[in-house]
Amino acid sequence: MIKKINNTEVTTQDFYKERLSTGQKVGVINLGCARNLVDSQEILGRLKKTGNRIVDMANGASADVVVVNTCSFIAEAKKESIDTILDLLDLKKQGKIKKVIVAGCLAQRYGKELAAEMPGIDAILGTPSFQKTGVLDQVSMTPKHFAYVKICESCYNRCSFCVIPKIKGKFSSRTIESVVEEIKRLDKAGVKEVNLIGQDITAYGMDLYREMSLARLLKEIVKVTENIQWIRLLYAFPAHVTDELIAVMATEPKICKYIDMPLQHISDNLLLSMNRSITTGETKALIEKMRKRMPTASLRTTFIVGMPGETEGNFAELHDYVIATRFEKMGVFVYSREEETVAYDMPGQVAEPTKRKRMNTLMKEQQGISRDVQQTFVGRRLKVLIDEKEDGSENVYIGRSEYDAPDVDGSVIVHAKRTLKPGDFVNVRINDALEYDLVGTEEENL
Repeated sequence: MIKKINNTEVTTQDFYKERLSTGQKVGVINLGCARNLVDSQEILGRLKKTGNRIVDMANGASADVVVVNTCSFIAEAKKESIDTILDLLDLKKQGKIKKVIVAGCLAQRYGKELAAEMPGIDAILGTPSFQKTGVLDQVSMTPKHFAYVKICESCYNRCSFCVIPKIKGKFSSRTIESVVEEIKRLDKAGVKEVNLIGQDITAYGMDLYREMSLARLLKEIVKVTENIQWIRLLYAFPAHVTDELIAVMATEPKICKYIDMPLQHISDNLLLSMNRSITTGETKALIEKMRKRMPTASLRTTFIVGMPGETEGNFAELHDYVIATRFEKMGVFVYSREEETVAYDMPGQVAEPTKRKRMNTLMKEQQGISRDVQQTFVGRRLKVLIDEKEDGSENVYIGRSEYDAPDVDGSVIVHAKRTLKPGDFVNVRINDALEYDLVGTEEENL
């Protein structure tokens, strides 16, 4: 539903058909993760379909109506969303834009509060309804050579610290047929890399097929791809990673040897209080199994420090595990106490300075590990996907290897022997490693 500020309510479809069907210039500001980006692309698709002119605000275009797709996963995300709304309302007061529409997680979670405290907002949308079948029209907000495809919504697990199921509702998967059809369209359009996304893609199919079906979906996707050479998996839940999935990843060349799999902690008592459905021993066995089957794979993970009840001993166990395991890529979040979560009322809340200290300690260790990992690429030849030309340079380009996801990981700086364009694949001999990026020279054509 959409709740207008004057207390009249209309359906989402009515809003797109009636409230914004006057040929206005409409732009979207997307906040948060790639899952939100897909939602923003669908919002733009609906707006375009109803006769509005879509403008690219990222490149400085002006708009009559601005839709801000918000995030409220943690405190920092909520602050960014609110600050963005306030900035837009200020522009509205100045007469630079006509309408401000708030969509996404923050609107879904705090719609009444936003309406009461920010009366300048013209409409408040929640999160868009998830369509299991068919392919929705979208206006791409990514470069033409890569795309995100959302295969499921919400999370099959209910972690005690996470509010996503409260916002998104029950876990829901798209049908295999609908995902494959979207992939076929992207392949025909010349897309080279597809990133499969969802809060927990490893639980894909549990609602529709009563079994974890990601491996089955991947096999079907591979059959219909010609232009698409990379299929990347974003975000895996460790307790739902199957042997079949690992086998498909290990043996299918088109599937990137890369997986983003948040572990969140390693201590048994923390994993239990987090409701992660996996133990310390099972976690360690899973990582060992994945590295054995895919020895060159890049594993990205995240951890949470400062969860209620996390003792110095628990943190020491996590710290030692990070040093011993040497993840190729790792991030650390400070626990954010979120209303409507089980963890909100847990005893043993950790002081903010302690949380920050623990985060900084882990990230300092990871910086050294990352430098060492980067050095292992020197002298190797990598397949690189070109993203853009470096400004002001001649035949120097920015690209990524299969070990780097768009927007979150490092890049490969390519000194080419010819003119390249975004979407080209090239062989690159790596001759230098920076803290996050690699530097190399193009070799023979692919």
